[in-house]
Amino acid sequence: MQYPKFLKEGFKIGIPAPSSSAEDELHIKRYQNAIKNWEELGYQLFLSKNLFHAEKARSASAKERGEEINKMWNEADALICASGGEFLVECLPYIDFKTISKSPKLIAGFSDPTGLLYPLTTKYDIATIYGSNFSFLGAEKQFQNDYDFLDCIKGKKTSFDSYPLYEEERIERVTGLEANHYTGKVEWKTLSNKKEEWRGRIIGGCLDVIAELIGTSYDGFSSFHKKYKKDGIIWYFDNCALSMEEVIRTLWKMNEFHYFDDCKGVIFGRFGIESSFIGYDLKTCLEDCIINELKIPIIYDADISHKAPSLPIINGSIAEVTCKDGKGNITFHLE
Repeated sequence: MQYPKFLKEGFKIGIPAPSSSAEDELHIKRYQNAIKNWEELGYQLFLSKNLFHAEKARSASAKERGEEINKMWNEADALICASGGEFLVECLPYIDFKTISKSPKLIAGFSDPTGLLYPLTTKYDIATIYGSNFSFLGAEKQFQNDYDFLDCIKGKKTSFDSYPLYEEERIERVTGLEANHYTGKVEWKTLSNKKEEWRGRIIGGCLDVIAELIGTSYDGFSSFHKKYKKDGIIWYFDNCALSMEEVIRTLWKMNEFHYFDDCKGVIFGRFGIESSFIGYDLKTCLEDCIINELKIPIIYDADISHKAPSLPIINGSIAEVTCKDGKGNITFHLE
């Protein structure tokens, strides 16, 4: 696994918008505040020219978004995606993966940027970081998970504990700078109702996006598994909006592509939207999925979620995962 250089003061950070970007005045204010805060941390910013424009969850045409990644990869020291969205996959054919893979650089993102992070790690053996997008520093207040993400991309911290509270409901934005509103008690759970401890090579991201990549030319899991099967594989899934039924079908499809061969365990974050047409809740959904049938241990309601906070995950690294008494820890080893 190739581990790019972590951020250092003075680095030029590219802020591409391969998915969406600022769609309205409130988002623009948040991005402007993020720019100020990133620059105060000592970084130069190479901003997408489409940072303040988005239409139908797209910052620009697919071709323009893809070519922007190529350009920033050549000119910046690291990349942090501007935002999530819906249609990053459209720009993948325009990204010159073979060329950019020859000069590994740190790249981070959250949600829809899974479409970029996942191929880079599984096909090109470049560690990537899932956890936050650029705009998180636009909030008026930061929390422990925000500091954890910054410490992770700086290479200062590689072990992360579960958080005490999570955001049960998002508050209405009035200024655009509102911070997350944490009121729900965090409780990591295991399907076995017992302590879980695993060690293996970790990979995953937003399940909604991975579901679309399965079996395409951007799905490198077969070669990733072949190279690292002796380490064992740990999957993590952040489900944004798939229904319980869609989750069960998606996991079945993944198993058909041998995603769960040599799997040590699977982590599910809190589902962003919990919906079911036939009465599933999260626990019964996981009890009925193929992973449980395969007797692969499952952790769920973890802090890898669209219901903030979310831990930073170093895709491609060796992870040690522990879950006991409602609390969790993930420690990453850059091996």
